[in-house]
Amino acid sequence: MRRAFLVLLIGSLLSCATKKEIIYFQDSEALDQSEIQKAFEPLIEPNDILHISLSSFDELLVAPFNKERIAENAVNSQSLSLQGYLVSSEGTINFPVLGSIPVGGKSRSEIEQLLKSKLSEYVTDVVVDVRILNFKVTVLGEVSKPGVYTIQNERITLPEALGLAGDLTADGDRNNITVIREEDGKRVVSKIDITGTEFFGSPFFFLKQNDVIYVEPSLRGVKKSGFIPDIPALLSLVTVVLSAVIIITR
Repeated sequence: MRRAFLVLLIGSLLSCATKKEIIYFQDSEALDQSEIQKAFEPLIEPNDILHISLSSFDELLVAPFNKERIAENAVNSQSLSLQGYLVSSEGTINFPVLGSIPVGGKSRSEIEQLLKSKLSEYVTDVVVDVRILNFKVTVLGEVSKPGVYTIQNERITLPEALGLAGDLTADGDRNNITVIREEDGKRVVSKIDITGTEFFGSPFFFLKQNDVIYVEPSLRGVKKSGFIPDIPALLSLVTVVLSAVIIITR
């Protein structure tokens, strides 16, 4: 009887996940009075593609500066949505008439103000609109629908990205989600635990363009794949089992 109980205990420890390993945002009461960041804007990086449109009461005045209109007249079959300004490795774009414009490290609203200032001597009532055409995030690992997701409104949080990917599978490790991003030419990696709410204040709560999210498999997921658990986890499990054996055999 005791032997059967030990076998059952070991099997349960190897295969079952605890409630704390599964539930998200377990300390959610801490968020009740937290301030929501409303002014988040992604900063422009090299290789971003910007859609910039200009408008004015007199459209003829902005025509020389508007790449859309130039492209529309030159190649009528081209979709306007595909027309954009590629940000160079130096963080600049080549703008009609104005020439090289520094945009790297600036937000969309800052670029809009910069262009409006430079265009004011030509067009007094110009309206500038800037969008990032290639804002996307990649979600990999233990999620239902891994893939690359294009974000239209340029504002997405880590939970929203996981939601787009169909949420974590039962074998996803909720304590150890990796976010990889590029900043100033370097890769930055952060480990996120979504069972709590501490990450709501993290720089990785709002995702940036080209971020990669990887959901690692849990111990149960690793075991399903046929891999041997890591040694520290195995030793911890053995300690628990031995303690149970001592108690039972007394």
